[in-house]
Amino acid sequence: MEKYIKTVVNGIEKANSEPTDYLNEVDSLMYCGKCHTPKQKRFDKPFIDGRNTVPIPCECRSKEIEEERRQEDLRKHYQTVDRLRSQGIRDKKILEWIFDNDTTQSKQIDIAKGYVSNFEHIKANNVGMLLWGNIGTGKSFVAGCIANALIDKEISVCVTNFGTILADMMNLKIDKNEYIQRLNRNSLLIIDDFGMERDTSFALEQIYNVIDSRYIASKPLIVTTNLSLSEMQDKGVQTDYRRIYDRVLEMCVPIFFEGESKRKDKADEKLNKLKEILG
Repeated sequence: MEKYIKTVVNGIEKANSEPTDYLNEVDSLMYCGKCHTPKQKRFDKPFIDGRNTVPIPCECRSKEIEEERRQEDLRKHYQTVDRLRSQGIRDKKILEWIFDNDTTQSKQIDIAKGYVSNFEHIKANNVGMLLWGNIGTGKSFVAGCIANALIDKEISVCVTNFGTILADMMNLKIDKNEYIQRLNRNSLLIIDDFGMERDTSFALEQIYNVIDSRYIASKPLIVTTNLSLSEMQDKGVQTDYRRIYDRVLEMCVPIFFEGESKRKDKADEKLNKLKEILG
């Protein structure tokens, strides 16, 4: 009880110690006791009710209002980013694929950063990218970096693969046209591990429909693949594949990823760590 009384008394003393507003004798306007700037504005002509002054925020209150707005804008921004990220990225490991976590400083990373910086122009011209090369050379990581950086700018991105798309479309309750339209509402669609799908007529037809609808919508597409560029350009492949590859190559600029597999390096690192632990 004694602690409570002291708290109340201290609060009252603090309130009483704060400077109070006052009437300025020079212009007869109310001024803030803290920043000593007007809290009223006078007009030459009175209003209908006879008043000729209106309340205005003083300088310190204006700063408070500005900070409150900044904090509210920041809150809304993070809400939007969280929503876009949860809607566009299913695989949680992709959340850690950001430019700040890159250790390669490769030309592919520079290209990816430029893609993000110039995305509005890229989107207007419907320029996609085909990230191709051997397994484990960082294609998916770079695509994930692009996705996260764009989402941070409140740009909608969907990162998926055809395995997921085909599994979704096998659900008889799904309206396939609406599903594809939903994919196309995203400003950027990223399809990872292209070429790893099931070799069935249904699968190939749905793959083509997704890519072709993106082309018709004039929205950019990024594809990562372990297929070589020569495989995709080979005129001898069967028609179902040929029309898919042709559409991808028409929409996407090929970016080659070379080097040793980072997955193998990580596997070797874990093996050495295990040997270390086991002695």
